[in-house]
Amino acid sequence: MNQIETGKLIAGCRKEKNLTQAQLAEKLGITDRAVSKWETGKCMPDSSIMLELCAILDVSVNELLSGERIEMDDYEERVNQNLIALKRKDENNMTKNRMISIAYTVAMVIGIFVCCICDIAISKTLTWSLITLASILFTWIISFPIILLGKKGILISMVSITVFVIPFLYILSILLKVREIFRIGAILSMIALVFLWIIIVLYHRFRDRKLLATAITLLLAIPFTLLVNMALSRMIGEPVIDIWDMISVFILGIMGVAFIIGDYAKRNG
Repeated sequence: MNQIETGKLIAGCRKEKNLTQAQLAEKLGITDRAVSKWETGKCMPDSSIMLELCAILDVSVNELLSGERIEMDDYEERVNQNLIALKRKDENNMTKNRMISIAYTVAMVIGIFVCCICDIAISKTLTWSLITLASILFTWIISFPIILLGKKGILISMVSITVFVIPFLYILSILLKVREIFRIGAILSMIALVFLWIIIVLYHRFRDRKLLATAITLLLAIPFTLLVNMALSRMIGEPVIDIWDMISVFILGIMGVAFIIGDYAKRNG
């Protein structure tokens, strides 16, 4: 595979279809910057949209990966070459991710050992280092899937956060001997998790209309902000809304409306 040749083929087929980069990007639900990177050979189209891209440009996946139109006599040979190249690329990427993941894990372990050694040297026992240990382990659990799998690990990380955030807050409250950490943190974290899951569903549902998904996210942030403030008001006596909350709500509303207008304008040329 040659990224530059593939980019030239994408550009040529796009022009044959009388499509601008922005129009092609809209059909695929991506940015025109991504299309520009393909056409300049800086990167390849993601496998998740490759079939749709080929259908729009009226080329086969094999031709796209080869970077040229293929005669039927050479078609099977090119298929085998491209499959081997794709497999090699996936293996290289996975190997690189594994190495980064190992280095990341080793750094975490070293950090834990250093903290524990310093704690024992100063306090003759494990005290504050237990807080560091719990925090590092929690960070590792929720970040490791993304480091290892990239975008594919986002969902796994979200599941990890959902499962482990409450136990982490409980352990933290015991170590710090502050019950409010768990009592307040659990409620706020559940509100935040609901909001994050809604965002994930929105971007999946409107994957071809990211401007609209962003607009809905911004507008939904308004009631969630008020919900957080109400929870804090009941627990620690904070005012439900102050001048800074009003400014934030105003800005979120303006930005949400702006993205809705942008989505409408984009869909209507």
